[in-house]
Amino acid sequence: MPTPSPLHVDDAWFDLVPLAMLEFSEHGRVLRTNSALSALLGYAIPAGSTLGDTPQALQRLCGWDSPLTLLALGPEDGPLQSQVNQLRPDTAAVNLLSHVWTQAQSNQNANRRFLCAIKEAPRAEATTSTPTSSITSDADAAALPDQTQLLHELSTILESTPAGIAYLRGDLLVRCNRRLERMLDQPPGSMAGQHLASLLASDPRIDRVVTEMATELVRSEQFASELEIVMPGQTPRYYALSARRIGDSVDPLEVIAVLSDITDIRMQQAQLQALGRDRDLMFSLSGVGIAFVKDDLIQSANPALSHLVGDDSANLTGRSLLSMYAPQANSNPDPDITGMLRSLGHWQGERALITRDGSTLWAEVALRLVNPQQASDGFIASFVNVDDRHRAEQNLTLQSDRTRAILDSVFVGIVTLDPQGIAWMNRSARRMFAGDLADFVGQPLSTVATSDLDHPFRFTDYLDDLLDGQSHTFECQVVGRDGRVFWVVGNAVVTLGEFNQRHITYALLDIDRRRQAEAQSVEAQATLQRIIAMAPMAITLIDSKQLTLVQANQAASAFMNMEPVKALGKTPEAIFNTDRARILRADMQHALDSGQSVHREYSRNQNGINQVWDVNYLPLAREGESADQLLLVASDITEQRAAEQARLDAAISQREMLVKEVHHRIKNNLQGVAGLLQQIAARKPEVASAISEVVGQVQAIAQVYGLQVGSGGPLRLKLVVEAIAASVQRTFTRQISLVVEGQHAGDWQLPEAESIPIALCLNELLTNAHKHGIGSAPVICTLLSGDQGVSIKIRGLGQLPPGFNVERVPGGVSGLGLVRALLPRRSAKLTLTQEGDEVVTCVNLSPPGIILIQHPLVLGEPTGQQTTLWPQ
Repeated sequence: MPTPSPLHVDDAWFDLVPLAMLEFSEHGRVLRTNSALSALLGYAIPAGSTLGDTPQALQRLCGWDSPLTLLALGPEDGPLQSQVNQLRPDTAAVNLLSHVWTQAQSNQNANRRFLCAIKEAPRAEATTSTPTSSITSDADAAALPDQTQLLHELSTILESTPAGIAYLRGDLLVRCNRRLERMLDQPPGSMAGQHLASLLASDPRIDRVVTEMATELVRSEQFASELEIVMPGQTPRYYALSARRIGDSVDPLEVIAVLSDITDIRMQQAQLQALGRDRDLMFSLSGVGIAFVKDDLIQSANPALSHLVGDDSANLTGRSLLSMYAPQANSNPDPDITGMLRSLGHWQGERALITRDGSTLWAEVALRLVNPQQASDGFIASFVNVDDRHRAEQNLTLQSDRTRAILDSVFVGIVTLDPQGIAWMNRSARRMFAGDLADFVGQPLSTVATSDLDHPFRFTDYLDDLLDGQSHTFECQVVGRDGRVFWVVGNAVVTLGEFNQRHITYALLDIDRRRQAEAQSVEAQATLQRIIAMAPMAITLIDSKQLTLVQANQAASAFMNMEPVKALGKTPEAIFNTDRARILRADMQHALDSGQSVHREYSRNQNGINQVWDVNYLPLAREGESADQLLLVASDITEQRAAEQARLDAAISQREMLVKEVHHRIKNNLQGVAGLLQQIAARKPEVASAISEVVGQVQAIAQVYGLQVGSGGPLRLKLVVEAIAASVQRTFTRQISLVVEGQHAGDWQLPEAESIPIALCLNELLTNAHKHGIGSAPVICTLLSGDQGVSIKIRGLGQLPPGFNVERVPGGVSGLGLVRALLPRRSAKLTLTQEGDEVVTCVNLSPPGIILIQHPLVLGEPTGQQTTLWPQ
């Protein structure tokens, strides 16, 4: 049974094996060595060096001294054995035994590799050598096989090898195998013994390569090249030429040349290159992020993955695949991805990736082993951007949770049903049915229905006629878990879910209290209608748009002078006369425009009897809406107003009597005081002038109280002026002529608070005209009435001081100072002017210091109400 080839050796095991090992190619290039060989040689042989640079003993152990024998070694043959007694001249003698293997190639045109294992041979093995190759000492020469047998074996090897092999000495081809002749399309045995010049004359390219080989082998022991040979009528063939110089002599130059057909390799390489280009093209142009991962490190990444995570491919290479995942977003426990890859060879899921700017991006990740039989060869990871879908799903979940939270906050009971029964109920429904969600899940909705057979929760044929989105409205009674029976109004809505599966949603509103309220409202309205019909006041209901009568009780017939049945549907113009209808319409419209209640009193003469009606207008409107009806409530208050007027007249009469008595007593007392002052002035002439002024002021005040005794209310200005002028004339026995001008001179009145100050001012001004006047000519006092007020002018002979200005006169207790102090500042103005030989004193009085008596049609009541006189 053939010995298996040990060429597929792991690097770690290769270095740890205790045997000295060396791996080399068919061209003699060292591929790798282990530490045991370095210890045996005393130095390390670098990878990439050639065996021709190593000691001759090592070349013999590797079989490199007999290339033909080495190249003839097949993968199914046993190892090639060699033996030497000394590795180097400077080392101690030791028996070394080597074994050389070659491996089977998946591609026959690929370079072959050889592995040499060297160990110290036991004494029993030291005297034995292999029949294929034996390097022994002179003492073992007797053990060699005869040369004929050896030559036969070598010839067999040469002819059976797939490579063309030739032995050259100088310019002469000494020997070659049949394979070389077939490669060059030569008859059997025709090439041996011929000169190279005659053989190479047909193709200058071969001649050039051989010339280069001869030149190179003069300088070195080995030569390698590739060439293309075109045979007549055939496609070009590609060959690999490998030559080795034998010995150190170059004259003549002895060469072993090996020609290998690499046409298939070239074609496979071209196909692989094209496949590689296609793969690179697909790898780079694919919209899916792809990475090759080995040992958890990214070996390569395509541009799509770089664009996906926003990082360069160079930065991704060598990065851990796990470092691309966002740990916070991937909070769910990760499955055993490694175990699934090894068992199934693939894995697929969604992961959140960390982009270069630190943001999170969701991707669908698919992992697949490169070699399902060998997980250590790595895997291919593909990434598809599903961030939009993932976020949409999250938003949908959040929206669903938010919708359920909103539905939990409404007062309408929401119940959703699936084929199994109740699937979900909001808080209002759970409170309505007096139970938790777990008590109803999976139960039919008829669980809360009454025993009626046609109950909409039990008889659900109406749902079969509903399409997607359509609803059905119903009212029914339901029974809660606490036994409460109540009315609900509901809508049943049918929606279609996945696979056109029907879902039913019920929206239920508890209207039990509303039904009770409706019944109470009907009862209350009936009671109200009875009260309105029996009420002693007129109550009418008027439409706000047309102002037509909608409803009226029997008492309203007295207000309208018409039976309520005949007045229904009529406007104010059809019920009342023109003037009365105009006033009523204006007040109704005012109440509707203001949106507030309006209070009015209307007076009319009915059959010689004056009637007074108290009327209230109230707009009737819902909150935030305009009024659609107007309520009019009218009461006949004629007797009430007559009684109030009688009480008022009695109170006024009594007050006037008291005031007259008080004023009479004040007048008598003031006249008594004036008499006493006159007696004092007679006894003491030195103070007679001052006392006379005081006496005049006291008499002026007495005159005012005397006028008040005979009148009720405010004093008329004309009477005050007349009384003061007569009093001054009696006191000083000087004539005072009073002139009254103007249409309403007698209609001006003085308020009670202003009557005494005005009287004192007139007394002082007339007294000054007497004292400071020239001669005994009469003093003229003129009362001039106008639309805006009254002017009182006092004219007498006299002369004002130069530069006199009444504004500069200070206030005092007599004369002009007293006048300026007593006159009202807002409604009175004093001026003194010189007009020829006369001094003219003018006092201008205006409201509110004086009041003009008027006779209005509309009277204001003390309550602020308004009384309107209706025409008949």
